[in-house]
Amino acid sequence: MAVTLTEPAAHRVRDFLSKSDASVGLRFGVRPSGCSGFAYVVDLATDVDGDDNVYESNGVKILVDNKSLPYLDGTCIDFRREGLNEVFVYDNPNVKSECGCGESIGF
Repeated sequence: MAVTLTEPAAHRVRDFLSKSDASVGLRFGVRPSGCSGFAYVVDLATDVDGDDNVYESNGVKILVDNKSLPYLDGTCIDFRREGLNEVFVYDNPNVKSECGCGESIGF
C-alpha cells in the first residue's frame, strides 16, 4: 500500500512547495498526543531521511518515516473548501477512534 493525495490535495501541496526552494516533498507522520493517542504531523520536507518511505502521488513526493508507516499505510489525503474554511481531510483505514474535538486519533 502507500499514502496518496487526491488531485485537489496535491494541487494545494504543490502551491506550498512552490513557495519554498528547499522543500523536496510533504512529510507525513504521527506523534503521541491528545486524548485518543496520536495526532497527524504534516510539514514540508527539506530532505529525505534514511528511514523515510517515499511515495509519489499526483506529482508530489510524500515522505513517511518507518515508525509512522504502520499507522498511515493506505491513507488518502484530500483537500476541501467548506465555505470560508480550507481543510485537509485524512481517509485513514487504520483509525479505530477519533477524539470528539478532531485533534487526535487512535489505532
